[in-house]
Amino acid sequence: MAVTVKIVYKPVGHLSKETLPRYETIGSAGMDVKANTEEIYELWSGQTMLIPTGLYVEIPIGYEIQVRPRGGLAIKNGVTVLNTPGTIDSDYRGEIGVILINHGHECFSILPGMRIAQLVLTTVSQIKWQEVGELRPTDRGEGAYGSTGVSDS
Repeated sequence: MAVTVKIVYKPVGHLSKETLPRYETIGSAGMDVKANTEEIYELWSGQTMLIPTGLYVEIPIGYEIQVRPRGGLAIKNGVTVLNTPGTIDSDYRGEIGVILINHGHECFSILPGMRIAQLVLTTVSQIKWQEVGELRPTDRGEGAYGSTGVSDS
């Protein structure tokens, strides 16, 4: 099912409308998004940086766009999206930026037009709180991290 999302793209330099995000295959969940820069950005080991995309969107109410890492950048270079998944709310109208972090050991060059992340459209349900005196018990109860697995010790 396709959902219409309005988009304004403001490319810089030599970038053109052909750099709009698109699905690469019929089964793709995400669209690659590209760096909208004129210069090369150097992302040093341990450094974070906000990369502009030139994209402005109007997402229908009931949806969000998630900004997710590209697997290739992560496995080959240790570069990923810091606040993954980043959320673009339906009422946000500013430029989409991608917060990248370099977990690798080498400096990573972000080139103009480079694919830096992917965008995934997802549905959103808002919470309606129902305050109660107590919660229904479960077998797990209040067990936290690691409480559902079999102990190795």
